[in-house]
Amino acid sequence: MPKISFKGQKMPESPIRKLVPFAEEAKKKGRKVYHLNIGQPDIETPEVALNAVRNYDHKVIEYSHSAGMPSLRKRLTDYYKTVNIDVSPDQIIIGAGASEALLFAFQSIMDPDDEVIIPEPFYANYNGFATNAGINVTPIVSDIESGFALPPMENFEKAITPKTKAILVCNPNNPTGYLYSKEEMETLRDLVKKYDLYLIADEVYREFVYDGKIHYSAMYLDGIDNNVILIDSVSKRYSACGVRIGWMISRNKEVVSTALKFAQARLSPPTFGQVAAEAAVDTPDEYFDAVVQEYIARRNAVVEGINGIEGAFCPNPAGAFYVVARLPIDDSDRFCRWLLEDFEYENQTVMLAPASGFYSTPGKGKDEVRISYVLKVKDLKSSVKVLAEALKVYPGRTN
Repeated sequence: MPKISFKGQKMPESPIRKLVPFAEEAKKKGRKVYHLNIGQPDIETPEVALNAVRNYDHKVIEYSHSAGMPSLRKRLTDYYKTVNIDVSPDQIIIGAGASEALLFAFQSIMDPDDEVIIPEPFYANYNGFATNAGINVTPIVSDIESGFALPPMENFEKAITPKTKAILVCNPNNPTGYLYSKEEMETLRDLVKKYDLYLIADEVYREFVYDGKIHYSAMYLDGIDNNVILIDSVSKRYSACGVRIGWMISRNKEVVSTALKFAQARLSPPTFGQVAAEAAVDTPDEYFDAVVQEYIARRNAVVEGINGIEGAFCPNPAGAFYVVARLPIDDSDRFCRWLLEDFEYENQTVMLAPASGFYSTPGKGKDEVRISYVLKVKDLKSSVKVLAEALKVYPGRTN
């Protein structure tokens, strides 16, 4: 029988999606499953984006430019002006989601077996993208006690080798919700400048910042224009995950021209997604005002609820719509599966993402879970109640 590729064998399963069959079985038993496992907002996509697709009147759905529709890239530069970022259309490469854009970046700046440093826990699919590109992730552990703040620079410096080509940060962070400060970003700037590394900044949650905090973009950093690659998307900002439109931005001409060759090899990004994305930029500010207030209420419901459970701890994050919580459990993978297979409270259960899948360091995250607060406040409070009842009877409880 022919063999599967080594890369295919190394490709990790999604910790977010691998429990789906167990959730489906729980639903077949008639149980209500609260989905806190995936960052799929229930916020409505702006009407302006939906109408643009409904009103599409071209007679042929053609390929677009491989870098993305010129009108979309121009429209994005208008958006960036509103957040004090000055870029031009020729510095933008549109991808089928931020996922493809990040893969273009990895392929453009790193050779097989090169290394990218990422503070962990980090978005689980970074591991998959790295495997796809044939590169290696070097994790730097951040801790829950600090709310997952940026680890000390000496930890980064110890991890740098001749193979290290980039540092990747997600700000605000998925899965922790941590918002890196201006000072932390400037510390990273000094490090990439010292070692002449790339700084890849995943800023897809830029709009979701709370408690009067301010998002400080990597594009604001002085003196490293040729080092910074920005990754962004419409998925979370406009609650439009399914349109699959994201992009990479760099002021480094060589990086962009190289990424364009990878973009040409896959021909073009999806047309309808680009149509929706271009229109979405016209979403009024009031939309975000309402969404941010809703997420603050949801965050507070989850954080207060988790911290009210004996033996549990949850930091209060300043961004995105995720938290990583520490629970009194022996194994998060086992616990999350048990919730779906063996537990119910008043015919309800919850679906969580084991935090172990958001670490590269073996053994990390075994007592942590990621919670996406993408449900209504009432449902989140019910979810926390179900979780509290589950922890009372879980056979692997640790205290």
